[in-house]
Amino acid sequence: MKRTSTQMLTEAGVMIAAAQILSYVKMFEAPYGGSVTAGSMIPIIVFSLRWGVRYGLIAGTAYGILQFLLGGAIYSYHIISILFDYVVAFGLLGLAGLFSGSIKSAFIGTCLGLTGRFVCHVISGVIVWASYAPEGMNPLFYSIVYNGSYLLPELIITLVIVGILYKPLISNLDKRA
Repeated sequence: MKRTSTQMLTEAGVMIAAAQILSYVKMFEAPYGGSVTAGSMIPIIVFSLRWGVRYGLIAGTAYGILQFLLGGAIYSYHIISILFDYVVAFGLLGLAGLFSGSIKSAFIGTCLGLTGRFVCHVISGVIVWASYAPEGMNPLFYSIVYNGSYLLPELIITLVIVGILYKPLISNLDKRA
């Protein structure tokens, strides 16, 4: 079966919707935004691994905009926060699409995508949220600790589930093409 743009767009829509729904299942929520979810980034990561970095970046960016519009706006209207906490941060999940072909590559891609998101949140933390750092604490250190407190568990959850889903969802893609 030949892969088509209609198939890609349909899968992108389903994965973005699934990611949005999973983002509402929160195991932990940080006081100023950010949470550990039931694997909300996994649909975007899987889509990126299946369709590549180009489409993964687009789907991730669309998901980031949706995240802002459906809840993120309560935290900030600062342009840096909108870009680095939502649009660019979630868009960078698409970097997972740079790596495919093996489960090891999928893990590297997943780590790269989440690292991109982490870096964006740290930048936003230093620029926009520095005033929330406890007195005397370096804003960069505070931002790293704050964002790491929910993104590290989120990375672990994502790696475990991508490892489970890799063979049935990604490795069979070549057989269908």
